[in-house]
Amino acid sequence: MPERNIEFGRYGARGIKGYEAVARQLDTLANFIATPITQRRGLLARLHYLTRTSHARDAAREAGLTVTDRTFKAWLDGKRTPSRKNLERIESAYRTVRRHNVARYLLARLNREGRGTRVEFHPLNQSQVPGPRQRVLSFRALNVRHWDRIIEAWAAGDDQALDDAWINDAVVDLGSEWGQYEYVTNIGFAA
Repeated sequence: MPERNIEFGRYGARGIKGYEAVARQLDTLANFIATPITQRRGLLARLHYLTRTSHARDAAREAGLTVTDRTFKAWLDGKRTPSRKNLERIESAYRTVRRHNVARYLLARLNREGRGTRVEFHPLNQSQVPGPRQRVLSFRALNVRHWDRIIEAWAAGDDQALDDAWINDAVVDLGSEWGQYEYVTNIGFAA
């Protein structure tokens, strides 16, 4: 792509990659459990989510949580507590399973039967950039109609595929100045 930034932030601009802002917004829409996993309530909520059905247990194992059913039961009963490493595995498996379960719903909501969803691009922060080097950037809005590859990459946790899908399926529709919105302060949309 001709307008990809090579040395972002060299003159003091601040922001994040657009796909990271999209992933953050999709995570917000997925409604993850708010209570931290370090608290008993948060741990139990995640364990119940991962053990509710045989499909959820299989998905948790595929996501890297490879403990026995006996260990799960001991954690649920409070007889044992998971190690820090297992807490990380539980959190990772929970997020992976939740993303997979919510992806189809989000896809339908964002595509809206071909009508798409309005996305707001908040430009990067140039307050630290010297005056002569600042670009004229403005708030932009765009209706994104094809979310299939974006949601698929987000659900899989593949950052490179999400970046490519976000640039090719959404950002290039901004026209000739799409490269100015590769980095942003925020991306806003709702489902």
